[in-house]
Amino acid sequence: MGLFNFLTQDIAIDLGTANILIMHNNEIVLDEPSIIAFNRTTNEVVGVGNKAMQMEGKTHENIRTVRPLMDGVIADFNAAEHLIRGLIKMLDLRRSWLSPSLRMVVCIPAGITEVEKRAIRDSAETAGAKEVYLIQEPMAAALGIGINVEEPTGNMIIDIGGGTTEIAVIALSGIVCDQSIKVAGQAFDAEIVQYMRQQHNLMIGVRTAEQIKLAVGSALTDLDNPPEDYPVLGRDLMSGVPKQIKVSYSEIAHCLDKIVAKMEDAVMKALEITPPELAGDIYQNGIYLTGGGALLRGLDKRIAAKSKLPVHVAEDSLRAVARGTGIALQNIGRFTFLMR
Repeated sequence: MGLFNFLTQDIAIDLGTANILIMHNNEIVLDEPSIIAFNRTTNEVVGVGNKAMQMEGKTHENIRTVRPLMDGVIADFNAAEHLIRGLIKMLDLRRSWLSPSLRMVVCIPAGITEVEKRAIRDSAETAGAKEVYLIQEPMAAALGIGINVEEPTGNMIIDIGGGTTEIAVIALSGIVCDQSIKVAGQAFDAEIVQYMRQQHNLMIGVRTAEQIKLAVGSALTDLDNPPEDYPVLGRDLMSGVPKQIKVSYSEIAHCLDKIVAKMEDAVMKALEITPPELAGDIYQNGIYLTGGGALLRGLDKRIAAKSKLPVHVAEDSLRAVARGTGIALQNIGRFTFLMR
């Protein structure tokens, strides 16, 4: 048994649409974009993670970049397998000349189908995992922000990732009710691209849209501490030459209004189907926001105004799901909500 433990490495993976985070030995050891680059001629991998991200939108005809995860699930099985395998290689988990046996806990959206679960499990196994456990994102997020999910107390979690927004009420080690919508960080980016094209005749890429979101993204048109206007570089659709304009946070808030409204509607639907006893708990505890989307300026205030409930943005919300997946990894024998 001692030799078996020596040869087995435990890793927890937050398989996000935008980023993949890996935990090993109770710490986050890898945080890379969920993108991979292939040589079209030989089909060899030429870059994963950050290296492939630097190539996105700048490739010639012999290189293609692929984002194998869409809306929180695997859209390209072969690319996902190579991506996971490439990221695990970065960890250098070898013990001398021996390749370790991997035991993985992988985070998945709450609303995915059995077929999609199978695809994630198969990708992990093909990438080298001997044992694969699955945990739902809202449960991992709750663990990651320090909530005791085993207690008979209701807590509402809103996890806004890259591809999906997961809203769930958790109690007694289970998800009592949930709403999952395919509107999240990447929808913000796509909306900004469309807005810049329509309002400013400026063609920009997804990476630039994400930079705009981070710099001046907002859910409110009036902020207490507004960011400065952000200079945007792109291609003028009228003349075809590069140009630069400046955008304000209030302009981006108008742009993102419809997307945020969809999130608000999903929160209200989840509250409507929450059992009354758990609704009382949520009234006292409030709502917890996690994920990268939780950092959008003013989003907590908009949801609080809509729901009439206190809304808390989790500390280090970007890594809450990864930390929770790591906690689940340490308690594989204890937590009954882990799926095999």
